Amino acid sequence: MDIDLTKPINPNMEPGISNKSIFFSYTNFSLLGFPGISQWRPLLAIPFFPMYLVILSGNSLIICLIYTDKTLHSPMYLLISLLFAINISSSTAILPKFLLDLLFHLNQVSLTGCLLQMFFIYFMAVCESNVMLLMSLDRYVAICRPLRYHNIMTKSLLAWHIAIIIIRSCLLVCPLVIFTSMVQFCRSNIILNFACENMALLSLGCGDTTKAQMAGLIVRIIVTVLDVSLLLISYSSIIYTAMKTATGKSRHKALNTCGTHLLVAMVVYVSGLASSIVYRMETTISTDVKNLFSAIYLMIPATLNPFIYGLRVSEIRKSLMKYWSKKNF
Repeated sequence: MDIDLTKPINPNMEPGISNKSIFFSYTNFSLLGFPGISQWRPLLAIPFFPMYLVILSGNSLIICLIYTDKTLHSPMYLLISLLFAINISSSTAILPKFLLDLLFHLNQVSLTGCLLQMFFIYFMAVCESNVMLLMSLDRYVAICRPLRYHNIMTKSLLAWHIAIIIIRSCLLVCPLVIFTSMVQFCRSNIILNFACENMALLSLGCGDTTKAQMAGLIVRIIVTVLDVSLLLISYSSIIYTAMKTATGKSRHKALNTCGTHLLVAMVVYVSGLASSIVYRMETTISTDVKNLFSAIYLMIPATLNPFIYGLRVSEIRKSLMKYWSKKNF
């Protein structure tokens, strides 16, 4: 007889009502991403494994180019390399585990491991948003205060801002993970996702999950509303100044660079907002569709970023062409 792994282990137990649920909480879980296509799940390795290779190779290549090419040692390119390092780190926290699940059915995870993965996913997501804000600050100083750029955007200032990014990310994400760790999980030990995302794990909780849900909502509001607002204000000032003062090639270069940063930011924020909205549509959206939007949010920006910067930023494109010419000759 087939067993539906997507249903609670004990369907007769109503969480929060039976005496057993008061004392029982799962500490080990199974990640079951895309449960609606359980028979065909191994085939998902066909798109996801090449995607991971593209993320590793594309992001690593541009990081190496920026490190080795002295003409790319300005703050803007150092921030781009930091963004790409975040892309590699966040993808590595998710995809190897997911691929092992697809190919070898190694989908078991402890509560501690799940919380660690959750922390890393959201910590990197907040860091990514903060780095994009710092990139907008760099472009603001470069275009609106060009004569003072090298005096303002120093290595020590970048180091301080990176330290602030780490502290801010920890302060936002740690409460979310701590409140989630205090939830009692007695509905099931099957997480209907390929990663330990907050909403997927909390759906297994019984009792009060308000604090964890509020912490997640606060993180989403701060990152989506506050950070996007600051980003738009910064780039509005940049575009206004560029249109007013710059001419010819300098104006085109300024607008092209800012357009590239805005395109990357739009991909990140729109995919994140779409994933959050879809996950809150409980009855009308299937679990597989929710998983698909999570995959788009967590992996598509990291896949596209090397292509966006490699094609649109002339200095990186020239460095890539030099690299390929040396390799071929």
